[in-house]
Amino acid sequence: MPTVRHASFAPHVAADTRLLILGSLPGARSLAARQYYAHPTNQFWRLLGDVVARPLAAMPYAERLAALHAAKIGLWDVIRTAERRTSSDGDIRDAEAHDLADLVATLPDLGMIAFNGGKAATIGRRQLPDPGGIALVDLPSSSAAHTIGFAAKRDRWMRLRDALAPTAPTP
Repeated sequence: MPTVRHASFAPHVAADTRLLILGSLPGARSLAARQYYAHPTNQFWRLLGDVVARPLAAMPYAERLAALHAAKIGLWDVIRTAERRTSSDGDIRDAEAHDLADLVATLPDLGMIAFNGGKAATIGRRQLPDPGGIALVDLPSSSAAHTIGFAAKRDRWMRLRDALAPTAPTP
């Protein structure tokens, strides 16, 4: 299989985003569908659905994105472009990272950045050496190829609720 250069999507964020979830680079199914986490075995929408207590996996894609917007959750990837023969993160070569600091600077309510998988965490943490009070969380990959089991992943992903809790009004 030949190596192909792939590019990520535009960020799905709003000015009031509190939680930003960063993947590595969309896989072949996601790129073909033009949708984040489109592969049917990827557990992303089930995991995040449990975090926000909504059946995201059962919703049409546009409704999923609207639900994330309402929950103040943004999505993006740490890699802008890279060469890859398969959808595996281990197959990513010659990666060009996004300027995460530029995006973060436009999100004044951002309290947490979560990295979906080890590759995203490695590249993302290099881009954000000083997150300025924003919590950085490494998550087990939502990919079915990461085989620790859904329940174990879910336990770690539930930590994302900390970023979504309403903040107490200042007196």
